[in-house]
Formats: sequence, C-alpha cells, structure tokens
Amino acid sequence: MPPPPPHHAFPFVKHQKAITIRNDVNLKKETLRMEPDEHNPGSFLVAFTFDATVSGSITIFFFAREGFDCSPTSTNAAGLPRPFTVTFKEGLGQKFRQPSGSGINFSMFEEAKLLLKAGETEVYPLAVKAEASPSGEQHHQGRKAIVRNSLITQAAFEKKDNGGYQVRVIKQILWVNSARYELQEIYGIGNSVDGDFDGNDPGKECVICLSEPRDTTVLPCRHMCMCSECAKVLGFQTDRCPICRQPIERLLEIKINSSSQTPPDEQPQKQGSPPHLPC
Repeated sequence: MPPPPPHHAFPFVKHQKAITIRNDVNLKKETLRMEPDEHNPGSFLVAFTFDATVSGSITIFFFAREGFDCSPTSTNAAGLPRPFTVTFKEGLGQKFRQPSGSGINFSMFEEAKLLLKAGETEVYPLAVKAEASPSGEQHHQGRKAIVRNSLITQAAFEKKDNGGYQVRVIKQILWVNSARYELQEIYGIGNSVDGDFDGNDPGKECVICLSEPRDTTVLPCRHMCMCSECAKVLGFQTDRCPICRQPIERLLEIKINSSSQTPPDEQPQKQGSPPHLPC
C-alpha cells in the first residue's frame, strides 16, 4: 500500500468576535476637501460632510502633532493659521466649511511639507478634531472629570494636475472612554450592511460555502469574505486568505448592525487588544 499523504500542520489561527463601541461623530473621509476662499484669493478652506448623534465641536489644525488624549497640538510656527473651532448640533449629513479668512495659503509653505507620506513625520499638514459633547462623568482623585469622545482625522495634501492641492487622509483615530482606536478599512463589509441578506445577491454570500452571509474578516489583509462556520473549518485546511492568499493571523467575526454610525467599510482597531466596532 502507498504511504498515507503527509499531514500539513497549519499555524493556529485565533478566531475572535468583535465588540461594539459607540461612535458619536463621524467625518466622512471621502468628502474631506479644500475649497477656494472667494473673499481671500490664494487661500483655501477645509470642507467635508459629517454625521453626529450628539452635539459637539469641530476644530481645524494646520501642521499639528498628535498630543495628549490623541488631540492634535499646533506647532505654533510663524505664519500658520491658528486652530479654529466651531460648534455643531446633532444630525446626519451635515455640511462643514471653514469661515472665510480662517483658511490656509499653500504658497507660504514648502511643497515637501504639504505632500508628506504616512510615517515620514509626526507633524500632519491637516488635522480635524470632531469632539462630542460630554457623554458621561468619571471620578478622578475624588473629583468628577468630564469624559469626551472624539474622532481625529490626520491628513496631508496631494498635488493636482492643475497645480492645486487635494486632501489625502492618512489615518482616522477614535478616542472613546480614554482609549485609542485606529479606523481600518474592511474590504467587503459594505455588501453585508445594505439591507437584509438576500441569497440571490452574489456579493453577500461566503466565498467558500456560497450560501451563508459573510460575517468574518481575515486579518491583517482585512477581507470580509466568509461566514463564521466556514472560518472555523478554514484553519484545518489552509493558513491563507481565500481572496488574496496572504497569511492569516486572526479571524474576526463581525455581526453587522445596519444602524451603525460608522461607515460600513471602516472599523476601529485598538492596538494590543481585540478589535472593537462602533454601534
């Protein structure tokens, strides 16, 4: 008799379930842009669309570092526009635009500083802090401390063909209950939140069994492509993502809530702990 085929031992893959967290304010990063200031030639204003389930404030920083509580801190360099803050009320699909006269003139800065790449420096050309109104109280050394949750968007600029500049988002950070979470894109999760699961929709089912809805994401490549049952079996057959064939480090099961306030293609991860999801 021929010898039995060799047994391939695949590395152990940890299967986790996501934990929900609350995200009170969401800046839609695809809408973040610079618009000309009609009353100040050569100056540009920050504009974007955002959702808020509570009232709060928005602060615009130019050339800022990430400081305490993840809050941007201005470098206070000569000629920089000072941080500008406006308040907002709760509501979905709100439009934000800096008031005239508070923007930035790109000609005042070296192009290399405007076009930085992620990881090149700790100073970001543009930072937007969207802070929710006080959401609770904590006791600290016998005193009550107000807890504020916020979303910080760090960005640089890209040169356009016409010589102007557009915004390039580098990262978005959630500061929730004194913990830092960095938003990461999850590929394929959008198909899982567009209404109820329909077995006739080829974009929603597990790529392995082709019948159950997708609810499990492969990390670190972030492809949401399997149902939880197939994901449990996957580790006995391969250690590669079914989509891109990259090695699997973890599997994250995400139960989608269609009322989520965070964009379906972005979910936060806290460094050193299981990823969490906003509700």
